[in-house]
Amino acid sequence: MFDANMPTDQVCLGRKRPVPSCPNPLFLQWLTELRDSAKEKGLKTQYVYQKAITSLKKYPLPLKNGKEAKILQNFGDGICKILDERLQKHYRENGSDAPIHLATTCHRSNMASSKQMEKPQKEPSENLSGHTKQTQREVRKEKGTKKKREYVPQKKSGGYAVLLTLYRHTQMPGSKGFMFRNELQTEAQPLCEKSFTVPDLGSKYTAWSSVSTLIQKDLVVKTHNPARYSLTDQGLALAEKLDSEETGMAKEQVEKMSEEEDSQDAPDVVDLTLEEEEEDEKEQEKKESWSSKSSERPATALSVNQARLHISESDATGKSQTLETRRAAVSWHLPPGSYDIVLCVDFIETTGGSSGCKQELVKELQRNGVTFDIRKLNVGDFLWVAREKVTPVPGQLRPPVGKELVLDYIIERKRMDDLCGSIIDGRFREQKFRLKRCGLRKPIYLVEECGSAAAHLSLPESTLQQAIVNTQVVDGFFVKRVQDVKESTAYLTIMTRYLQKLYQNCTLFCRSRELEGDAEDESEQTANLSCSLMAFTEFNYGAIKNKCQTVREVFARQLMQISGISGDKAAAVLEHYSTVSSLLQAYDQCSNETEKEKLLSSIKYGKLKRNLGPALSRTIYQLYCTHGPLS
Repeated sequence: MFDANMPTDQVCLGRKRPVPSCPNPLFLQWLTELRDSAKEKGLKTQYVYQKAITSLKKYPLPLKNGKEAKILQNFGDGICKILDERLQKHYRENGSDAPIHLATTCHRSNMASSKQMEKPQKEPSENLSGHTKQTQREVRKEKGTKKKREYVPQKKSGGYAVLLTLYRHTQMPGSKGFMFRNELQTEAQPLCEKSFTVPDLGSKYTAWSSVSTLIQKDLVVKTHNPARYSLTDQGLALAEKLDSEETGMAKEQVEKMSEEEDSQDAPDVVDLTLEEEEEDEKEQEKKESWSSKSSERPATALSVNQARLHISESDATGKSQTLETRRAAVSWHLPPGSYDIVLCVDFIETTGGSSGCKQELVKELQRNGVTFDIRKLNVGDFLWVAREKVTPVPGQLRPPVGKELVLDYIIERKRMDDLCGSIIDGRFREQKFRLKRCGLRKPIYLVEECGSAAAHLSLPESTLQQAIVNTQVVDGFFVKRVQDVKESTAYLTIMTRYLQKLYQNCTLFCRSRELEGDAEDESEQTANLSCSLMAFTEFNYGAIKNKCQTVREVFARQLMQISGISGDKAAAVLEHYSTVSSLLQAYDQCSNETEKEKLLSSIKYGKLKRNLGPALSRTIYQLYCTHGPLS
């Protein structure tokens, strides 16, 4: 009776686990034997057989012979040949009609019967523990149904630094609620162990790669173009938690240090004024913990604290306070002696084309002892940056990435043949327009071969000379004329040494292009021009030629295609009518045709504030309001 009831009791208490049947049990058995044999002999072929076994278990269809197994992964000619030999031996021993796909069922039934025969011999106490086992399984099920653990970035990682930086930025007074990529990388770098721009050796990922994970986890949202990064509600809660934990750790460290100092200097006599001293100590600890917290933050956090003190102590108007805090929020500085002035050369100037002349430029710069760096410049051919001096970190192959500020001088180099070609295809006007809008205040045109070389070009020399004069007089560029590459190199060398001397005692502050339009006194602007500079990454990103354009920018490009409309004239029109739609609405409000033609004639442009004129006004009107081809 015990034997008869035992299997049913086991079925009731146990959990049935459906085991997937192997469609090729003989092959699996033979490979297992080969693997065990190789393992006993210490041969490395055991790993080959193990891979083949894993691959065979995943294959759901029956195989007729070893040759068919060659389609599986990790099955080579050798293994397939062994299986075929074993199969032929199996057929000789059991007949040609012997089944090869039923061994699993027989084997499983034999195993089940043997287990049933063994079970009555086990102690009855195992049956009594069935309820306990079932309870354990229920507990495991409950554990399995728990929610997934909340994502928390590792300390000092890229995601950790980005979350903390965005959170601290939102806590600043006058914060705009988002950050651009360049300023986010700059401010988050001190909180991260890895670089946001340079990948580790042997890897293609940087700390910035973790931002995609933050966006996927709905902690950070990316909008607009250029990209703006801000925290979601979920990200704000997590960042607040991380910030409080970091503050708490800093406070604990300060408390431990103060306790150690107190234990060393503690008197044995009871002091009746202990309570008052404890209150003073607590206030002091709060101040110290705040200072320790701010020391871990980037330099912007310090400048924000200074801005807050400045706002609370000054009696200035609300507008000046807002400007001060916005500047403090994005600014960092390089004190005198902490940076080097480096010439940046566009890689196009050193590769391709007449490589002989371009290599001569590099050799001349090296011969003159000029510190230069070859990189991709999205506008201009030469410029100078103030690069922060960094000390190598022991144990790291690459030194830390230093901050870079772009000086206000940028050079566009033009040979006479290049000038001729750019005038013909329209690049010349576009380049001047982009140089004016790049954010650097002192653009320079470096023109080579201003002599007899122009006689063999497709445009007359007088036309080229007139274009050079217009560039200097009308467009306001400084034009430097040289004869060859050596003179160009000499000019670059002189400019580099001049700028090194000019900025050697200056404290350089970083400014953002987003704040360029803020109201400011002209005297303050002129006083700070030499020390208020853009970060190189922001400058180079803002100068990308083929990035997404706004409607206003497309409208400006359309206007500049009209003969006679320069960048200044197009900008003057955009001040009154920023889009084509607003211009067409203004035309609709005019009473007659003459008024429409003269609508733009009185618009002032340029430094001299001259009128746009009736001719250009009529041309623009005909372009946008004429149905059919223009006459």
